[in-house]
Amino acid sequence: MPAVLTALISLLPVAYLVVRASGGGIETVVETIWRARTWELTVASLGLAAAVTLLSIFVGVSLAWLVVRTDLPGRRVFGVLAALPLAVPSYVAAYIWIAAFPGLTGFTGSVLVLTLVSYPYVYLPVAAALARIDPAMEEVALSLGRGRMSVVLRQLRPSAAAGALLVAMYALGEFGAVSIMRFDVFTTQIYTSYRASFDRTPAAVLGLLLVVVTFVIVVAESRSRGRAAYATRGAPPRRRRVVALRPAGKAAALVWSGAVAAAAVGFPFAGICYWLLEGASSGVRPDRLLAAFGATVGMAAAGALVSTALAVPVGVIAARYRSRTASVLEQASYVGHALPGIVVALSLVFFAVRYAYPLYQRWPMLVLAYAVLFLPAAVGAVRASVLQSPPVLEEVARSLGRGPFAVMRQVTLPLALPGVTAGAALVFLTAMKELPATLLLRPTGMDTLATRLWTETGSGAYGAAAPYAAVLMLVAAVPGFVLGRRSTKEDT
Repeated sequence: MPAVLTALISLLPVAYLVVRASGGGIETVVETIWRARTWELTVASLGLAAAVTLLSIFVGVSLAWLVVRTDLPGRRVFGVLAALPLAVPSYVAAYIWIAAFPGLTGFTGSVLVLTLVSYPYVYLPVAAALARIDPAMEEVALSLGRGRMSVVLRQLRPSAAAGALLVAMYALGEFGAVSIMRFDVFTTQIYTSYRASFDRTPAAVLGLLLVVVTFVIVVAESRSRGRAAYATRGAPPRRRRVVALRPAGKAAALVWSGAVAAAAVGFPFAGICYWLLEGASSGVRPDRLLAAFGATVGMAAAGALVSTALAVPVGVIAARYRSRTASVLEQASYVGHALPGIVVALSLVFFAVRYAYPLYQRWPMLVLAYAVLFLPAAVGAVRASVLQSPPVLEEVARSLGRGPFAVMRQVTLPLALPGVTAGAALVFLTAMKELPATLLLRPTGMDTLATRLWTETGSGAYGAAAPYAAVLMLVAAVPGFVLGRRSTKEDT
């Protein structure tokens, strides 16, 4: 029942889109779908998502392998740096890149920026999976005439697929970076349609098409997992195999890791420092900055707690059961992540005005929006962690008389705790940077760091926006640092 409740909450935006789309009549729906512009947007959105996902898989998996399974010099530092791009808002990165390279617009610029800010979604779960692979499994494979990589790649598949799914949906639902890069996709057209006309039917139809695309991607990812088991039969491994790199390989690994860190972390932070120096004379009100900081941390923390509570039952069911119901519940939880924040926000405004008016323009609606938007990050982390937890321990607990809820509380959740906390940290990081939903749903008089940043940059006051951007990135860097440290933590 908790998983069903999670699915219903996630489907609220879809219900809103259906109501809006049906209000214009079937003729308007058909006309919107068959427009040449709609198909152009479909190709552009899918092409962007595919390119960003493939590049993120390459960058994330390669960095995870170098950090966790090799003797790369300074791998602890590189492990932290690999997770820090999560602290960089995509619209801030886009502003910095476009200011430095004005010609970097359109598809190329969008792919570059989105890859640099989203590859940690692949890196973090893959690094965690690599750290938990039992070397004994690789040794058995060698004794049977198979290569080590056959075991490693098989064990990495669910984590890499979960991360790739998050990246694909992030790219499909991104608005800020692509609008700055002047690359038209579904999200920019939906936003333009909402702003330019009182007729919301075309925008609702485009939103439903985005939901269909998301559903197809989620189903494909679910099918790719198959029915294989990924957990060991005993306790988690206490040792880790480390590959010794040759001098040439070590030099190439250092160059690659350093280049990614410089482009994804160094360049954005250098841009923020430049803005701070250029705008030193513009001044900033400390009371306003402190209030925005408090609101950002409070709302993001509440969103992370709610998202994690909703994600745990869905993640456990998705990992432990192979039924159609389990698949539907998991797939429903992914819908909101691919929708633009403005669509999710408007759906919740529609719901609050009609059915929960006391919550209209109150903080619970904003927290609920964060949960709908970022639930997949928590679900994917929980599912991947539960998949690698030995089911035999749960079976032993049941044989000793423990009920299903006691087993989940005493066995399943403690074993999956790394995934649960990682998912909560990812939601916290992402919620701090969320812009469209925060602009529409924040209580009157409340500003977050993201909304103040957007307001100042919208008026061209980059110097005034720099303190908000700097504080936002520094605060987001704390959980990013923790996640990066965990990816390089030695087993004892």
